[in-house]
Amino acid sequence: MKEQQALAMLGALSQETRLRIVRYLVECGDQGASAGDVGDRVGATSSRASFHLAALEKAGVIFSQRQSRKIIYRANIDNLGAVISFLLNDCCGDHPDIRACCLGARDCC
Repeated sequence: MKEQQALAMLGALSQETRLRIVRYLVECGDQGASAGDVGDRVGATSSRASFHLAALEKAGVIFSQRQSRKIIYRANIDNLGAVISFLLNDCCGDHPDIRACCLGARDCC
């Protein structure tokens, strides 16, 4: 992953509602969710949910697909994994203590 893409994704994720949206879409898996369902789940109006979904999609955190009259949103698992890998391997030099925290091998929080 290139640094600029990682920065765009991290910037999009650094907002409370957007982070909630991503958590929900990861839970939804391949089924995904409509904008209305996402808004209901995270407590956002339809227009507010659409605003956040657009920002997340532009950054590559999620993607959408039209199904009949609905647009279904899904987490972009490949890109989420890539940004985590970027942080761990590129930024942190695969530091063993950081890796241990990520793998739950020790209590880091």
